[in-house]
Amino acid sequence: MKRYLIPLALFVVLAGFLFVGLGLNPREVPSPLVNKPAPAFVLPRLDNPSVQVAAEQLRGQVWVLNVFASWCTPCLTEHPLVTQLAREPGIRLIGLNYKDKTEDAKTWLARHGNPYATVIVDRDGRVGIDYGVYGVPETFVIDKEGVIRFKQIGPITPEALRDKIVPLVRKLQ
Repeated sequence: MKRYLIPLALFVVLAGFLFVGLGLNPREVPSPLVNKPAPAFVLPRLDNPSVQVAAEQLRGQVWVLNVFASWCTPCLTEHPLVTQLAREPGIRLIGLNYKDKTEDAKTWLARHGNPYATVIVDRDGRVGIDYGVYGVPETFVIDKEGVIRFKQIGPITPEALRDKIVPLVRKLQ
């Protein structure tokens, strides 16, 4: 009888971990960068590659960084909400075009609308890696001191926009 207790106990423990794991939301993977300084970058603008944009230039204002690409189907799904976010008074929305071809990105924005105050190009994905991008789309809220205060993994949802992103930006302003 004792020889069955150890395997049974291990099975119960493993089943408990599985049960808890199945209840977690994979979109809520905690980012180690939240409440840490946003990584520095200097990247060219999509519309004028001779002009460089540095993260340091954005200090002193709250800004939202939306990582997108023309090849990203979920980016198209979230685009109306990104456009809605850009229309909110006082919100500075920066687009990070991730691992994309310049002409493809320009065509995509021309077709679907460009809600961004500025679009910067991360052609090789290094800045995305620095920001811990798992995949596109992802969205970050960065405060006046240059600290990441929120990360949305995956497309923005109406609930995330209404309950998290917009209220947080308002609070940080």
